[in-house]
Amino acid sequence: MRIGTRKSAMALAQTEDIARRLSLAATELNVEIVRFETTGDTDQTSKLLVHGGKGGAFVAEIRAAVIAGKLHAAMHSLKDMPGNEDTPGLVIGATLARDPPTDALVTRPGVSIEDLRRSRGKGYKIGTNAVRRAAYARRLFPEIEIIHFRGAADTRIRKLDNKEMQRLPHGGEAGPADALIMARSGLERVGLAHRIAVEFSPKDMLPAAGQGIVAVECAAGDWSTRQYLSRIDDRAAHLCCDAEREVLWVLNGHCNSPIAGYSTIDGAQMSLTASVLDEPGGRIIEVTRSGPADRPRELGRAVGLELLDKGAADLIARTRPEP
Repeated sequence: MRIGTRKSAMALAQTEDIARRLSLAATELNVEIVRFETTGDTDQTSKLLVHGGKGGAFVAEIRAAVIAGKLHAAMHSLKDMPGNEDTPGLVIGATLARDPPTDALVTRPGVSIEDLRRSRGKGYKIGTNAVRRAAYARRLFPEIEIIHFRGAADTRIRKLDNKEMQRLPHGGEAGPADALIMARSGLERVGLAHRIAVEFSPKDMLPAAGQGIVAVECAAGDWSTRQYLSRIDDRAAHLCCDAEREVLWVLNGHCNSPIAGYSTIDGAQMSLTASVLDEPGGRIIEVTRSGPADRPRELGRAVGLELLDKGAADLIARTRPEP
């Protein structure tokens, strides 16, 4: 089985985990990892919007190889997969058990969380590329400048430690950053969890839909591959995947929309919280609902529709790029 993935350290670690699980579940299977250098990996300056969002930057090229029959499957971080559009002919064949979905703050040596919390007038800067994280950060740290910051997890931390400037999409530079907001699971995957200064609770910074879940995508008609992938599928993660992505589908959000969604399962019940923010972080609409865990799409649809009823469409429209 040929599985495609990005070349980044985190993506390779995730794909190696998939290969290990498949080899244990099907000892007769020979798994080959095929590395791709995607547009989002080669261009670490531009905002992802110019490449069609995370889907165009990190997912499209590997998906095309699956559709063309060059790969049996593709590994994606679920949060990078567009949720407001279908890719005909492809399905999520497996999701791994969810890693911690939370976001974390990484500080440059010599900078503490106390420094940031008492930062009034001191010019500290926090770097992130995610519009959701930026919106929440502006609520948590209103006195701190939030700057555009790109790169793989290990690259971003190197740039942070070396006080490197971040090139901006339309020219010029920003920085250096004094701290970064990153996914805890990504830091763990590349052995940098010890750099976490603060882990944000979902109450303070609601995760992106699908954050912490590794997804394996394959051709819908490739039943042999689907059968193998079903052996490593984590049912709880897949149910959460379906609920959270249904919210994205209902909202028809785009890559520049600060949208968050996170679900948990307790016995036969699922709880789902989703939110939509404006980019400055001044306004937030949040909805929480519960329902049967085995009907995740219905729950996701109900949450999405309630967000729309409360004005989420207007917030999303304000962040939509001009045609």
